Amino acid sequence: MPSYTAPVKDQLFVLHDVLRMAEQTDIPGYDELDRETTEAILGEAAKLAENVLAPLNPVGDEEGCVLENGVVRTPRGFKDAFDQVRDGGWTALDCDPDYGGQGLPYLVSTAVGEYFSSANMAFNMYQGLTHGAYNAIHAHASDALKEIYLPKMVTCEWGGTMNLTEPHCGTDLGLIRTKAVPEGDAYRITGSKIWISAGEHDMCDNIVHLVLAKLPDAPEGVKGISLFIVPKFMVNEDGSLGDRNAVSCGGLEKKMGIHGNATCVMNYDGATGFLVGEPHKGMRAMFTMMNEARLGVGLQGYAQGEVAYQNALGFARDRLQGRDVTGAQAPDKPADPIIVHPDVRRNLMDQKALTEGARAFTFWGASLIDRSHRAGDEAAEGLISLLTPVIKGFLTDKGFETAVLAQQTLGGSGFTREWGLEQFVRDARITMIYEGTNGIQSLDLVGRKLAQDGGKHVMAFFDLVKSFIGEHKGKDAAFDAAFLEPLKAASKDLQAAGMYFMQNGMKNPNDALSGSYDFMHLFGHVCLGLMWSKMALAAQARLDGGDSDADFYETKIATGRYYMARQLPITATHLARIQSGADTVMALDAAQF
Repeated sequence: MPSYTAPVKDQLFVLHDVLRMAEQTDIPGYDELDRETTEAILGEAAKLAENVLAPLNPVGDEEGCVLENGVVRTPRGFKDAFDQVRDGGWTALDCDPDYGGQGLPYLVSTAVGEYFSSANMAFNMYQGLTHGAYNAIHAHASDALKEIYLPKMVTCEWGGTMNLTEPHCGTDLGLIRTKAVPEGDAYRITGSKIWISAGEHDMCDNIVHLVLAKLPDAPEGVKGISLFIVPKFMVNEDGSLGDRNAVSCGGLEKKMGIHGNATCVMNYDGATGFLVGEPHKGMRAMFTMMNEARLGVGLQGYAQGEVAYQNALGFARDRLQGRDVTGAQAPDKPADPIIVHPDVRRNLMDQKALTEGARAFTFWGASLIDRSHRAGDEAAEGLISLLTPVIKGFLTDKGFETAVLAQQTLGGSGFTREWGLEQFVRDARITMIYEGTNGIQSLDLVGRKLAQDGGKHVMAFFDLVKSFIGEHKGKDAAFDAAFLEPLKAASKDLQAAGMYFMQNGMKNPNDALSGSYDFMHLFGHVCLGLMWSKMALAAQARLDGGDSDADFYETKIATGRYYMARQLPITATHLARIQSGADTVMALDAAQF
């Protein structure tokens, strides 16, 4: 069985040794979180994940959600667990104290979210979506709407959702048909939305839907979209709940995974809604929620990889099969544990290196969000905007890959429900699809983010890598060879890919777009290479300081060496694919497929 307290040590290492959270005194709240305080928070969250949420993960998968008379019943035990999470204040960690939140950094909330997502991804989506809706309302709604809805959303007494997709359109939101007709101080919302996670359930007293719709005078396309709060129950002047609004769940999707989360068809039959922000500016407000969600989905991807890896590791240590070719490792037993075999080691090392690198990358992204929001750092805002599609797309691809590798470690046992790996694989698979498919993420990266603000954010990233290499080069020949030289080579591949797009993309946009997916992965590997280089430095500093936990830091450096030697060189392959252009990709006519 996996231990959800196991990642606490690694999280503390990233937070305090790599990111040096407590030393970043220019970010409000960071200097209040010393290692001991952070460890106490993370330790309690991990215990809750292990003892309460994880046992419900197979229950949610097997039972799923049930729609009865317009009400969705969540799996057995979910409501009691939700009450424990809510009563413990875990939903309010980084929320505004003016509305009942604890005001902790988003980085801490992100670290806690990893435990909850690993333990029970479907369950954690209920509060995760509420948190995203809270952020959108907090950033864009009127003070009056904030006062009505935010306090109850902070505590998760009321849930929240985001309603974008319609039956006839997915990513192209300019095609939505949901209408909003003014009626006094409110609007009448009419239309249907699909694939609405947590759209209806029995764990909250009210559900606050954020709905994209078009006003009668709306211009065509995405410039005509507005955003509305549409509550499940109307709210009386004294804050109590009133009549049921004209919004209902028309059905539940039958899904491959995340069975414990209610994925709903939502029908709006003249429901009362309230405008968030300005008319026709709904996409700007919704992207506040979507961008947070994309980082959160990247976390979901590697979190499923983490729990799958822990299961695979336990199996590999116990499963007896074959003998080590260099000599029996368990001579008193009929065979050696499979962890002695090189190919099993390769499999486990891939899982470990990808997961730990992804954790550091995600935490770095969360720290950039804190730096942007709490310290008003525009450079940090630009950098996280650039990195968000990479975090979402690359880490969910690699998270799913890690879960599959873990499943493979178990052989036939990994294919059976008894061992749990097949659920982790199924649950991880959705992360590559929702909040914008990973193909869309790569198009966003290449088509929008690279050129944003004249390309200054990607140039800032290159400068960051170059400065890191320059600062540390020549101090340790072994570190140079194992980390800095591979990082430099990978960064040059990334720059060469960007140059190819600049030279060819204007003449033939397909030359850039056909290479966008490879570019996203190339970028992701460079980011993980940077993270592993930073982690190796921090681990060596601990060893040089005589830290008593030498095994942890030696293991960290060895894992980093593996990533740099076995994973990072793939950047050259991605570059070659990019530079091959669009001709082979676009060679067939549609009828020839």
